[in-house]
Amino acid sequence: MKITPDPYTSSLPKTKRPTEPSPASRNDNPNQSATQNVQQDTPTHFVRQKILSWFSRVGISPSMAKDPKSQRNTLERRKQIIELQKAVNLQAVLNIALNVTITESESDGLDPDWFFAFSNMAEEIHSPGMQELWGKIFAVEVSKPGSFSLRSLQMLKLLTHRDAKVFAKAVSIASRRQHDTIPRILVGFHRKKGILSFFKRAVPEQLNLASVGLSYPDLLALQDMKLLYASEIESGEYAEGQQTSWRCGAEQFTLESKQPGVALVYFKFTAVGSELYKLVPRKQNPAYLSALKGVLSEVFNIH
Repeated sequence: MKITPDPYTSSLPKTKRPTEPSPASRNDNPNQSATQNVQQDTPTHFVRQKILSWFSRVGISPSMAKDPKSQRNTLERRKQIIELQKAVNLQAVLNIALNVTITESESDGLDPDWFFAFSNMAEEIHSPGMQELWGKIFAVEVSKPGSFSLRSLQMLKLLTHRDAKVFAKAVSIASRRQHDTIPRILVGFHRKKGILSFFKRAVPEQLNLASVGLSYPDLLALQDMKLLYASEIESGEYAEGQQTSWRCGAEQFTLESKQPGVALVYFKFTAVGSELYKLVPRKQNPAYLSALKGVLSEVFNIH
């Protein structure tokens, strides 16, 4: 049965009870009233068209046939539309994978179970931006099987294009220690408090990530998606003169501790986050590096 919404109540943006206008505010000009009605109905018309457009992509329309034969035809057509869209999605992922430039390596063949699990998930990826990510994953996995776990794929499938953009922000300020594959977002340092520290000027021991593009809600979102660990982590304490080398984007730097008892503070990527980190292009964030060095220079010589 087709249900036609009330043209008056459906266009109301709020649920407040309508009130009778006062004589001073009442408009008795019929032409002006007609113009106002058109202006109110136009946004509703656009929203309606958007709703119809999205549902048409899965073979659903407002009116459904009543007789069983027509219903079967409608359902069959819907299945065809959905299956065709899945094939189009996989084709997009395939074309992206074919155009990924990657170094070939001699390794074991691709795990068939991994491939079919991948294809079942990739066929439901509709966003072009996310399809590009899935295409890169497949190209890397073919070249080096075992690079991406099914757990990572399952997590990736839950990410939207907006989530991926937030993750890219984190990648742009992530650093990796020499000979270590786990990325970290360095935010500052911690040092043991001594007697002489009470007579020294106060300096910020951590930078504000929001000032360099990664807001607190972004951090919470990344932690909720299990891409970053939920709390800050401290490294082991450095001895005076001890050095540690890092790479952030294209820049390499070495930290040399000026005093004993100093530790770095950072957010650490999870195993899933570390796998996905390899797929995102590393864009330089000069503001972050400048702010980080300004904070760390209090207790580290930076080379």
